[in-house]
Amino acid sequence: MPTLPQTGFVRQAQVLVFIPFSRATLWRRVSAGTFPAPVKLSERITAWRVEDIRQWIAEQGARD
Repeated sequence: MPTLPQTGFVRQAQVLVFIPFSRATLWRRVSAGTFPAPVKLSERITAWRVEDIRQWIAEQGARD
């Protein structure tokens, strides 16, 4: 089973392994501000901070 790294960056495909969204839903939530925004690492590379993803997951668990 894949595990989320402790720190660093993850690309969209890696995010979607841990978050049960479609690509469209992921970007819709980013636009709505209900999911962390990615960081542009270069002109063609966009990634999310692992810390932001972990915090978002923790907040979802706290809502239950």
